[in-house]
Amino acid sequence: MTSPRRFGPENSATRSRLLDTTERLMLEEGYAAVSTRRVAKEVGLTPALVHYYFKTTDDLLVALYRRSTERNLEQLDAALNSERPLQALWDLSSDAVRTGLTMEFRALANHRKVIGVEIARYAEQARGLQAAAISRVLERAPIDQKLFTPAGVTVLIAGLARAMVMEEGVGITAGHEDARAIVEWLLGRLEPEGSPPNRATERPATPPS
Repeated sequence: MTSPRRFGPENSATRSRLLDTTERLMLEEGYAAVSTRRVAKEVGLTPALVHYYFKTTDDLLVALYRRSTERNLEQLDAALNSERPLQALWDLSSDAVRTGLTMEFRALANHRKVIGVEIARYAEQARGLQAAAISRVLERAPIDQKLFTPAGVTVLIAGLARAMVMEEGVGITAGHEDARAIVEWLLGRLEPEGSPPNRATERPATPPS
């Protein structure tokens, strides 16, 4: 896949303001509120100047998604290289702002194929990082490794955390306290106190564009 068309300099303060404003609109009003014209109005610029940096709304959205994935990968690296990577992954996946933006992009992917392609690329890279780190944790854990696979544990921890964040966003909390207790028990089994620290994770190469 080719990169989004870029016009203005990538390290421009104006470009960063445009991306920051787009992110805020998505979190506060949803992806449907985003257009180059709306972003221009929010920032106090002309639409023509926005188009200097992003030719289309798709270019703007792809740039924002790629910026967010770079930030997410940095946070994921730090989490997976911590002393308790599974606990850190649970905490990271429980972040409401991070999850909110992720869900907006996933909803947007139903209408814009270019975002769906970006999501798939990021998911493959993130899952690779997670599987490598979690494999090392499970090798030391006193559990059935045929049942608790790296892929399964990743989906269980990250998926449940995001689902609970989404439900709590609309006021649903039934069963959440019990679910957290179950996760804490599981993490205690997989990462018991005094276990050796997790070795550094080597990031796989970024898939070619």
